[in-house]
Amino acid sequence: MGEILTIASGKGGVGKTTLTANLGIALSDLGFKVLLIDADIAMSNLSLLIGLENPPITLHDILLGSSSAQDAVYDGPNGIKIIPSGLSISNYQRVDAERLISVAKSLISDFDYILIDAPAGIDKNVLSAISASTQVLLITEPTSPSVADVFKVKIVCERLNQKVLGIVVNKVSSTKGEISEKEIMKMLELPSYGTIPYSADIRESFLLKKIKPILIHNPNSPSANSFRYIAIRLSGREVKVKDEKKKSGFFSFLKRLFSKKK
Repeated sequence: MGEILTIASGKGGVGKTTLTANLGIALSDLGFKVLLIDADIAMSNLSLLIGLENPPITLHDILLGSSSAQDAVYDGPNGIKIIPSGLSISNYQRVDAERLISVAKSLISDFDYILIDAPAGIDKNVLSAISASTQVLLITEPTSPSVADVFKVKIVCERLNQKVLGIVVNKVSSTKGEISEKEIMKMLELPSYGTIPYSADIRESFLLKKIKPILIHNPNSPSANSFRYIAIRLSGREVKVKDEKKKSGFFSFLKRLFSKKK
Protein backbone atom coordinates (compact mmCIF):
# COMPACT_ATOMS: atom_id res chain seq x y z
CA MET A 1 0.00 0.00 0.00
CA GLY A 2 1.35 3.38 -0.97
CA GLU A 3 1.29 6.76 0.74
CA ILE A 4 -1.15 9.59 0.07
CA LEU A 5 0.77 12.74 0.87
CA THR A 6 -1.06 16.07 0.94
CA ILE A 7 1.16 19.13 0.49
CA ALA A 8 -0.37 22.07 2.32
CA SER A 9 0.36 25.58 3.55
CA GLY A 10 -1.47 28.47 5.11
CA LYS A 11 -0.72 31.18 2.58
CA GLY A 12 -0.94 31.03 -1.18
CA GLY A 13 2.16 31.56 -3.30
CA VAL A 14 4.59 29.80 -0.96
CA GLY A 15 5.39 27.03 -3.46
CA LYS A 16 2.96 24.13 -2.89
CA THR A 17 2.47 23.45 -6.59
CA THR A 18 6.17 23.80 -7.36
CA LEU A 19 6.99 21.36 -4.57
CA THR A 20 4.30 18.90 -5.68
CA ALA A 21 5.51 18.83 -9.29
CA ASN A 22 9.22 18.61 -8.60
CA LEU A 23 8.92 16.22 -5.68
CA GLY A 24 6.78 13.95 -7.84
CA ILE A 25 9.39 13.94 -10.61
CA ALA A 26 12.21 13.32 -8.12
CA LEU A 27 10.35 10.36 -6.57
CA SER A 28 9.64 8.96 -10.03
CA ASP A 29 13.32 9.28 -10.92
CA LEU A 30 14.06 7.17 -7.83
CA GLY A 31 11.91 4.41 -9.33
CA PHE A 32 8.60 4.97 -7.55
CA LYS A 33 5.17 5.02 -9.19
CA VAL A 34 3.82 8.53 -8.59
CA LEU A 35 0.46 10.19 -9.14
CA LEU A 36 -0.13 13.92 -8.67
CA ILE A 37 -3.64 15.24 -7.92
CA ASP A 38 -4.39 18.93 -8.33
CA ALA A 39 -6.90 19.44 -5.51
CA ASP A 40 -6.85 23.23 -5.86
CA ILE A 41 -10.16 23.08 -7.68
CA ALA A 42 -10.66 26.86 -7.63
CA MET A 43 -7.18 28.04 -8.68
CA SER A 44 -5.61 25.05 -10.41
CA ASN A 45 -2.08 25.48 -11.80
CA LEU A 46 -0.43 22.08 -11.50
CA SER A 47 -1.33 20.96 -15.03
CA LEU A 48 0.24 24.17 -16.44
CA LEU A 49 3.49 23.46 -14.61
CA ILE A 50 3.49 19.85 -15.81
CA GLY A 51 2.79 20.90 -19.41
CA LEU A 52 -0.69 19.36 -19.70
CA GLU A 53 -2.95 21.60 -21.76
CA ASN A 54 -6.75 21.41 -22.01
CA PRO A 55 -7.33 17.92 -20.62
CA PRO A 56 -10.85 16.76 -21.62
CA ILE A 57 -11.62 15.08 -18.27
CA THR A 58 -10.51 16.57 -14.95
CA LEU A 59 -10.93 16.25 -11.20
CA HIS A 60 -14.01 18.46 -11.53
CA ASP A 61 -15.72 15.73 -13.59
CA ILE A 62 -14.78 13.09 -11.02
CA LEU A 63 -16.08 15.17 -8.10
CA LEU A 64 -19.30 15.83 -10.03
CA GLY A 65 -19.72 12.09 -10.43
CA SER A 66 -19.76 12.22 -14.23
CA SER A 67 -16.40 10.43 -14.79
CA SER A 68 -14.31 7.79 -13.06
CA ALA A 69 -10.94 8.54 -11.50
CA GLN A 70 -9.16 6.30 -14.01
CA ASP A 71 -10.55 8.37 -16.91
CA ALA A 72 -8.79 11.51 -15.63
CA VAL A 73 -5.28 10.08 -15.18
CA TYR A 74 -2.79 11.53 -17.70
CA ASP A 75 0.88 10.98 -18.44
CA GLY A 76 3.33 13.59 -17.16
CA PRO A 77 7.09 14.09 -17.52
CA ASN A 78 9.62 11.52 -16.27
CA GLY A 79 7.01 8.81 -15.78
CA ILE A 80 4.67 10.59 -13.38
CA LYS A 81 0.88 10.50 -13.73
CA ILE A 82 -1.44 13.42 -13.00
CA ILE A 83 -5.13 14.10 -12.34
CA PRO A 84 -5.58 17.80 -13.23
CA SER A 85 -8.29 20.14 -12.04
CA GLY A 86 -10.54 21.97 -14.46
CA LEU A 87 -10.78 25.68 -15.09
CA SER A 88 -14.57 25.99 -15.16
CA ILE A 89 -15.91 28.34 -12.50
CA SER A 90 -19.44 26.98 -12.87
CA ASN A 91 -18.25 23.41 -12.29
CA TYR A 92 -16.17 24.52 -9.31
CA GLN A 93 -19.29 25.79 -7.59
CA ARG A 94 -21.04 22.44 -8.07
CA VAL A 95 -18.34 19.91 -7.18
CA ASP A 96 -18.44 17.76 -4.06
CA ALA A 97 -14.93 18.15 -2.66
CA GLU A 98 -15.50 15.41 -0.09
CA ARG A 99 -15.42 12.85 -2.91
CA LEU A 100 -11.66 13.43 -3.09
CA ILE A 101 -11.23 11.11 -0.11
CA SER A 102 -12.71 8.10 -1.91
CA VAL A 103 -10.96 9.05 -5.18
CA ALA A 104 -7.49 8.99 -3.62
CA LYS A 105 -8.15 5.78 -1.72
CA SER A 106 -9.46 4.06 -4.87
CA LEU A 107 -6.16 4.72 -6.65
CA ILE A 108 -3.57 4.11 -3.94
CA SER A 109 -3.10 0.42 -4.75
CA ASP A 110 -1.71 1.43 -8.16
CA PHE A 111 0.94 3.86 -6.86
CA ASP A 112 3.75 4.14 -4.35
CA TYR A 113 3.00 7.84 -3.77
CA ILE A 114 -0.03 9.99 -4.45
CA LEU A 115 0.84 13.66 -3.95
CA ILE A 116 -2.14 15.97 -3.43
CA ASP A 117 -1.61 19.66 -4.15
CA ALA A 118 -3.97 21.27 -1.63
CA PRO A 119 -5.50 24.75 -1.92
CA ALA A 120 -4.22 27.50 0.36
CA GLY A 121 -6.00 28.30 3.61
CA ILE A 122 -8.28 26.14 5.75
CA ASP A 123 -11.63 26.10 3.92
CA LYS A 124 -13.67 22.95 3.19
CA ASN A 125 -11.65 22.10 0.06
CA VAL A 126 -8.46 22.13 2.13
CA LEU A 127 -10.09 19.97 4.79
CA SER A 128 -11.03 17.42 2.11
CA ALA A 129 -7.48 17.37 0.72
CA ILE A 130 -6.07 16.83 4.21
CA SER A 131 -8.65 14.17 5.10
CA ALA A 132 -7.83 12.25 1.90
CA SER A 133 -4.20 11.81 2.95
CA THR A 134 -2.30 9.29 5.01
CA GLN A 135 0.25 12.00 5.85
CA VAL A 136 0.63 15.76 5.39
CA LEU A 137 3.75 17.68 4.41
CA LEU A 138 3.65 21.39 5.21
CA ILE A 139 5.51 24.07 3.27
CA THR A 140 6.32 27.58 4.48
CA GLU A 141 8.44 30.57 3.65
CA PRO A 142 10.92 31.75 6.32
CA THR A 143 8.71 34.71 7.31
CA SER A 144 6.53 35.32 10.35
CA PRO A 145 3.18 35.57 8.47
CA SER A 146 3.86 32.37 6.52
CA VAL A 147 4.93 30.40 9.60
CA ALA A 148 1.93 31.69 11.58
CA ASP A 149 -0.45 30.58 8.84
CA VAL A 150 1.10 27.15 8.42
CA PHE A 151 0.85 26.68 12.20
CA LYS A 152 -2.93 27.04 11.82
CA VAL A 153 -2.92 24.30 9.19
CA LYS A 154 -0.96 22.06 11.55
CA ILE A 155 -3.66 22.57 14.20
CA VAL A 156 -6.36 21.69 11.64
CA CYS A 157 -4.48 18.50 10.74
CA GLU A 158 -4.28 17.51 14.40
CA ARG A 159 -7.99 18.11 14.89
CA LEU A 160 -8.68 15.87 11.88
CA ASN A 161 -6.34 13.23 13.37
CA GLN A 162 -4.10 13.45 10.32
CA LYS A 163 -0.38 12.88 10.77
CA VAL A 164 1.87 15.83 9.87
CA LEU A 165 5.10 14.37 8.56
CA GLY A 166 7.15 17.58 8.72
CA ILE A 167 7.89 20.83 6.96
CA VAL A 168 9.75 22.17 3.93
CA VAL A 169 11.10 25.73 4.07
CA ASN A 170 10.96 27.43 0.67
CA LYS A 171 12.51 30.61 -0.78
CA VAL A 172 15.42 30.67 1.65
CA SER A 173 17.86 33.49 0.89
CA SER A 174 19.55 33.86 4.29
CA THR A 175 18.80 37.58 4.39
CA LYS A 176 18.42 39.53 7.61
CA GLY A 177 15.06 38.98 9.26
CA GLU A 178 14.42 35.51 7.86
CA ILE A 179 13.41 32.87 10.37
CA SER A 180 15.93 30.05 10.36
CA GLU A 181 15.03 26.46 9.59
CA LYS A 182 15.96 25.51 13.15
CA GLU A 183 13.68 28.18 14.63
CA ILE A 184 10.78 27.10 12.40
CA MET A 185 11.23 23.49 13.49
CA LYS A 186 11.11 24.62 17.11
CA MET A 187 8.04 26.83 16.61
CA LEU A 188 6.06 24.14 14.81
CA GLU A 189 7.51 21.23 16.78
CA LEU A 190 8.10 19.39 13.51
CA PRO A 191 11.14 17.99 11.69
CA SER A 192 12.31 19.65 8.50
CA TYR A 193 12.52 17.63 5.31
CA GLY A 194 14.69 20.23 3.63
CA THR A 195 15.06 23.82 2.49
CA ILE A 196 14.73 25.20 -1.03
CA PRO A 197 16.81 28.27 -1.91
CA TYR A 198 15.24 31.41 -3.32
CA SER A 199 16.08 30.88 -6.97
CA ALA A 200 16.07 32.97 -10.12
CA ASP A 201 16.12 29.66 -12.00
CA ILE A 202 12.68 28.71 -10.70
CA ARG A 203 11.27 32.10 -11.63
CA GLU A 204 12.86 31.77 -15.06
CA SER A 205 11.18 28.38 -15.52
CA PHE A 206 7.78 30.09 -15.07
CA LEU A 207 8.60 32.66 -17.76
CA LEU A 208 9.28 30.11 -20.50
CA LYS A 209 6.87 29.89 -23.40
CA LYS A 210 6.12 26.41 -22.11
CA ILE A 211 6.51 26.26 -18.33
CA LYS A 212 8.73 23.47 -17.02
CA PRO A 213 9.50 22.15 -13.53
CA ILE A 214 13.01 23.10 -12.45
CA LEU A 215 14.06 19.43 -12.43
CA ILE A 216 13.53 19.45 -16.18
CA HIS A 217 14.45 23.06 -16.98
CA ASN A 218 17.70 23.12 -14.99
CA PRO A 219 18.29 19.69 -13.41
CA ASN A 220 21.76 20.58 -12.08
CA SER A 221 20.68 23.71 -10.19
CA PRO A 222 20.82 23.98 -6.38
CA SER A 223 17.02 24.12 -6.32
CA ALA A 224 16.72 20.87 -8.28
CA ASN A 225 19.14 19.19 -5.88
CA SER A 226 17.04 20.42 -2.94
CA PHE A 227 13.94 18.72 -4.35
CA ARG A 228 15.93 15.53 -4.86
CA TYR A 229 17.11 15.64 -1.26
CA ILE A 230 13.52 15.97 -0.01
CA ALA A 231 12.53 12.97 -2.17
CA ILE A 232 15.34 10.92 -0.67
CA ARG A 233 14.23 11.85 2.84
CA LEU A 234 10.64 10.88 2.09
CA SER A 235 11.65 7.57 0.55
CA GLY A 236 13.64 6.61 3.63
CA ARG A 237 16.97 6.83 1.86
CA GLU A 238 18.17 9.67 4.06
CA VAL A 239 21.64 11.07 3.48
CA LYS A 240 22.82 13.24 6.36
CA VAL A 241 24.97 16.28 5.61
CA LYS A 242 26.78 17.28 8.78
CA ASP A 243 28.68 20.34 7.60
CA GLU A 244 29.26 22.67 4.66
CA LYS A 245 32.42 20.86 3.57
CA LYS A 246 30.42 17.72 2.80
CA LYS A 247 27.74 19.42 0.71
CA SER A 248 29.66 19.33 -2.56
CA GLY A 249 30.16 15.58 -2.14
CA PHE A 250 26.47 15.18 -1.35
CA PHE A 251 25.39 16.98 -4.50
CA SER A 252 27.78 14.80 -6.51
CA PHE A 253 26.06 11.80 -4.92
CA LEU A 254 22.67 13.17 -6.00
CA LYS A 255 23.86 13.61 -9.57
CA ARG A 256 25.15 10.03 -9.70
CA LEU A 257 22.00 8.65 -8.09
CA PHE A 258 19.54 10.31 -10.45
CA SER A 259 21.64 9.72 -13.59
CA LYS A 260 21.39 5.93 -13.14
CA LYS A 261 18.96 4.12 -15.37
CA LYS A 262 16.01 2.67 -13.54
